[in-house]
Amino acid sequence: MADLAEEAGITVRTLRFYRERKLIPAPRREGRIAWYNEHHLARLHTIGALLERGHTLGGIGELLAAFESGRDVGELLGLDSAIVTPWSEETPVRLTPEELADHFSDDVTPENLTTSLDMGYLAVDGDEFVHVSRRLLDASTELVEEGIPLAAVLESARRVRVHADALADLFCDLIRTHVLADVLPHDPTGRPPTPQEVDRIAETIDRLRPLSKGVVEAELAMAMDRRIRAEIEERLRACGGDGGERPGAGEPGGGEPGAGDLGAGPPRN
Repeated sequence: MADLAEEAGITVRTLRFYRERKLIPAPRREGRIAWYNEHHLARLHTIGALLERGHTLGGIGELLAAFESGRDVGELLGLDSAIVTPWSEETPVRLTPEELADHFSDDVTPENLTTSLDMGYLAVDGDEFVHVSRRLLDASTELVEEGIPLAAVLESARRVRVHADALADLFCDLIRTHVLADVLPHDPTGRPPTPQEVDRIAETIDRLRPLSKGVVEAELAMAMDRRIRAEIEERLRACGGDGGERPGAGEPGGGEPGAGDLGAGPPRN
């Protein structure tokens, strides 16, 4: 294991973490000796290249699992780099354990760390953590500073991811069905795309990338407006401030205030 880690330019601790996540196959064993080969080294180089492109360990695991099951992921990864360039524009952040604690203080618990690793937000690289996104790290930090427990933030993030995956499915289906139906058929068993078709796919992705983001941002903003307005109206109704008729003279709280009203009791703020 030490020899393989040295050849791959990573630490033994990182290699163990990859093994625990089943990102590399088990070694061949002879008694107490574990033998690694060039296949393991190539796999580690692939993982490193995908991490540099911005893929999460969770996404890499899915790609590798698809490749091992016989799906044509190898050809996909060999296409024009514009296709496998991450759709997101996130910047990873390296953190020491002390820096991570500065962000989340007492919320850095084994349970929260496990959840963050499982969701792909954090990865371990030697003695440091790598957070997948500066924007998500900053947002999580601010939410925790507002008094929301990190466990609740992570649970909300898990639920957001479910909806985000559904949105991604929707947009991909639209593009595949109405824009690239001739080069991306629903049946994935056909021939691989030609270089000209690869260029067209890449151009289409680049052209539609800002449109999808704009639609999601606009719809989320309007949904927040509707939700906040509904919350305020519900609170006003609960407090009796629903805009109904004001009580008339002679009724409790009705009539014009007189001098006796103003002089009865101490003023109220």
